[in-house]
Amino acid sequence: MKFKFLEHTADAKMQAFGATLEEAFSNAALGMFNVMLDTSKIKQVKKHSFIIKSENEESLLYDFLEHLLFLVDSEGFLLSEVIEITIIKNKELTLVAKVIGDNHTDQEVHSYIKAVTYSEMFIKKEKDRYIIQLVFDI
Repeated sequence: MKFKFLEHTADAKMQAFGATLEEAFSNAALGMFNVMLDTSKIKQVKKHSFIIKSENEESLLYDFLEHLLFLVDSEGFLLSEVIEITIIKNKELTLVAKVIGDNHTDQEVHSYIKAVTYSEMFIKKEKDRYIIQLVFDI
């Protein structure tokens, strides 16, 4: 299971899973876009590459997902897949991502996410997998 949605009174709440932190981040991004639409129907025609730097894992996750929302707002980009993601741990954390998707003009979006929140957010490792929990303001 890549992600699952949880009950929340007003917003969208989810958990994402991965064998690595990178896989969990990728699945969190995919889950976020599945709040808005069925990502399996998004064509893979437009690529983006970017780098995010932050001081801790939670901030890195927040900044990564907010950057993807910025691409939605600025270019109408909808994520189909995270092609590659690398997290480098030095003095600060650096995330290098390559994503692919399509413009929203060809898609039926049923809900928009206004923002990623820190509310109820956590990143933890249990046994052999990472678990990420997020709440999105819709």
